[in-house]
Amino acid sequence: MPTPSLMFFVTLINIGFMLFVIFVQRRNSAATWAWVAAIALVPIGGFVVYMIFGQDSQKQKVFLAKSEDDEALLATYQGLGVNEGDITENNRITLFHEGATKFDALLNDIADAKSSIFVQYYIFRGDEVGQQLVNSLAKRAKEGLEVRLMVDGMGCQFTPKAVFQPLMDAGGKFALFMPPVPVRINFRNHRKLVVIDGSVAYLGGLNIGKEYLGQHERFGFWRDTHIRLTGGAVQPLTLRFIMDWNFVASNKNRWRIRVSKMDVSPQYFRALPSDGLVHGAKVTIISSGPDTKYPNILHKFVEMIMYAKKSVYIQSPYFVPCDTLYTALRIAAIKGIDVRIMYPANPDHPFVYWAGLSYVGELMSAGAKGYEYTRGFIHCKTLMIDSQVCAIGSANMDVRSFKINFETHAFIEDAAITMELEEAFRRDMVECRLLDIETYSLRPRVTKIREAVARLFSPLI
Repeated sequence: MPTPSLMFFVTLINIGFMLFVIFVQRRNSAATWAWVAAIALVPIGGFVVYMIFGQDSQKQKVFLAKSEDDEALLATYQGLGVNEGDITENNRITLFHEGATKFDALLNDIADAKSSIFVQYYIFRGDEVGQQLVNSLAKRAKEGLEVRLMVDGMGCQFTPKAVFQPLMDAGGKFALFMPPVPVRINFRNHRKLVVIDGSVAYLGGLNIGKEYLGQHERFGFWRDTHIRLTGGAVQPLTLRFIMDWNFVASNKNRWRIRVSKMDVSPQYFRALPSDGLVHGAKVTIISSGPDTKYPNILHKFVEMIMYAKKSVYIQSPYFVPCDTLYTALRIAAIKGIDVRIMYPANPDHPFVYWAGLSYVGELMSAGAKGYEYTRGFIHCKTLMIDSQVCAIGSANMDVRSFKINFETHAFIEDAAITMELEEAFRRDMVECRLLDIETYSLRPRVTKIREAVARLFSPLI
């Protein structure tokens, strides 16, 4: 049994941390009360979790410097007509609805590359799929191409360094984005981005590994969405890769691999072919994360939803919206707009599932529809509005993607692409369990308790 003096000491520490969270950290009110509850209800455990997940010191120091460096780099490239957030035209887009066809197309483009290959993934497994991609990259590096591979430290914490050694031996460059240490488990680079020859780009939800090709025993079929781009949108994606690479070059690397900054060179932003298109899709590339002043992707999502007239379709593996996004969706549903939300019935993070179910349940009360995908796992990060505009990228519909992780999304103004995504959504509905408000209202008490607890701590997940 703890002594009274020890309990008094622990209580003082907890009170101190609660005051720190409230008055110094200055988080939004939901996150503040969630951390206060965690520290108060689980004194020692809450303190430990806060030290691992709750610290903002890295954001305040490291990412402020990154933001300043990015702005300086952006100012340099604006002279070349390159800028994130601008509408680009004459883009040709190919949609992939699962991993195998995307992976084959990527390997073909790597084989056809002429000068440079830039690859960035959150998760890069050391299995046969990862090894095949590394070998393909190593082959091109050995042939004299500029090949760079960047992976996230947390997403690849269980991937041995030896997996990437063939690329480095062949002269390719390798970078590890922020090694995971106790105070840096958050702030992950969640992007999945490839740029080839400055003229072809890949972006979406698919990482590198067997599960993303539907070869995982637990999840089975892996439903995802990824795109291949040519046209003006490739340039801001190239710029985003350079920004992230140079950030890694400025910080320590867990594997002690020397990473030098990329030079500012117009060669990465040559005039881009649009495959003969006179009028292609309009695409805006938007990134956000702890290094941006505002949650830019969230703001664009809300803007799209508020302008909706007929329909809002969402697919996301995690649906834990912030108050702003939740309110926009609720208003749309109350107005009679067809709001449909699809998420996995077989989640990889049950706690997130219970939190998400509580939000979907409330939105159903306003008129929205909820669909639980039952065929394998759905990992798409898509938003479709009125069969006219859509969004595809790496950001989930949750607070972590909006404010904690580094994300990139493509916002597309093209009716044909949007309708193709909506048609895929309707096909997926056949593989779903449709929720209804009557059944939801009769859910067991234990489910209600799970939802309530998960909802309370949802700002932290």
